[in-house]
Amino acid sequence: MSALIAHELRSLITSDGRLKLSIAEAPVPTPGENEVVVRIDAAPLNPSDIRTLLGQANLATLRAGGSPGAPGAEAEVPAGPLAAAAQRLDRPIPVGNEGAGVVLQAGASAQALLGRAVAIAPFGGSYATYKIMKAGDCLVLPEGTSARDGASAFVNPLTALGMTDTMRREGHSALVHTAAASNLGQMLNRLCLADGVPLANVVRSSAQAETLRAQGASYIIDSTADGFRDALADAIAKTGATLGFDAIGGGRMAATILGAMEQVLRRKLTAYSRYGSPVHKQVYIYGGLDPSPRIIEGDLGMAWGVGGWLVSYFLAKLAPNEAQSLRARAAREIKTTFASRYTAEISLGQAVSPDVIRAYAKHATGQKYLVVPNSPGALS
Repeated sequence: MSALIAHELRSLITSDGRLKLSIAEAPVPTPGENEVVVRIDAAPLNPSDIRTLLGQANLATLRAGGSPGAPGAEAEVPAGPLAAAAQRLDRPIPVGNEGAGVVLQAGASAQALLGRAVAIAPFGGSYATYKIMKAGDCLVLPEGTSARDGASAFVNPLTALGMTDTMRREGHSALVHTAAASNLGQMLNRLCLADGVPLANVVRSSAQAETLRAQGASYIIDSTADGFRDALADAIAKTGATLGFDAIGGGRMAATILGAMEQVLRRKLTAYSRYGSPVHKQVYIYGGLDPSPRIIEGDLGMAWGVGGWLVSYFLAKLAPNEAQSLRARAAREIKTTFASRYTAEISLGQAVSPDVIRAYAKHATGQKYLVVPNSPGALS
C-alpha cells in the first residue's frame, strides 16, 4: 500500500484569545487488519461543526491568515467563550463530524469494502482528504448512492430517528420540534409522516411555514406571528404532544412549550389540583441557535423536565443491534426520507476563507454548505 498524505482542516484557540484555522498535512497510517482508508469526497457543515470550528470567535475581527499554498483564517475570541474553551486551548483539533467517500485501502479483514462508497462519522476530522476508520464504523451506502447523497447519513438521520425512538421509549405519542424548517426539521417531518407520528412544527417565519406546508406538514406554528402561544397550544391539543425537542436552546422557548402543554393538559382535569396535571411533560434541548441564557419560568405544573439531548449520547445507550437497525434504515432511505439538500459546495481552502466563513456562520435556515475535500484546487 502506498503512503498517503492527507490535508486536514484544523481549529486552534490559543490561550491569548485567538482563533486560528489552518489546513495541515498529516500522514495517513497504513490500515490495520480491521481498518480502512476512506477518500472523503463530501462532508457537510452542520451547526455543531461550525460551533467547534469557530469557537464563538468574534467574526467582526475575522481576517485571512496562513501562507501561500496553505490558506487559513484568524479571529479574536472574547473572554467568556475563551474561558469555556479551556480544555481545548493551544491544541489544534481536526473538525468535521461526518462525511462520505470511497474506500481506497483496507486491512486483511476489511477487503470486502475496497472500492465501496461509505459514509463515516469520526466526530472530528471529516474535513480532510483522507481518513482512516475502523471497518465496522463505516456505513456501506447502497449501490448508486453518491458521496454527496451519503455525506449526511449519520448526524441528521440518526438524530431524527433518535427523536422518534426516544418518544416511544419514554411513553409519549407525539412531538413538538423547533427550528422545524431546517434540513433536520424537514427530515423529521418526512419521517413522522411516514411513521404516522403527529408532529407540531415551530418555525420562525411565514416563508418557512410555506416550505413545510408544501411538504405535507399538518401542524405548523410561526413563533413570530401574533397569537403564537395560543396557536402552539392548539397544535399541542390536536397532536397530544407531551415531548419537545428544542434547537433554539436559549431564551424562553423550552418554557413556552412546557407551558402550552400544561395549559392543554389542565383542560382535561376533572377536579382542581394546585399541582396541575400529573402527566409528565418533557423538553430536550439539543441545539444552541440562541446562545443567550435559558429561562424556565411560568405556570408549568409540577410534572415536567428539561434536559439536554445529543445523538451520540443516545446511540451509546442502545444495544448494538438497535443502533445497527437505525443505521440500516438511514442508509435505505438516504435519497428519500433522509435526503439532504445543499446550497453550496466549497473546497477546503474556501472553508477557511473569511467571506465564505461569514456566509456559513449565519446558520440561515435552508442554507447548508457541503465541503468537498478532494475537489480540484482543494486548497484554493
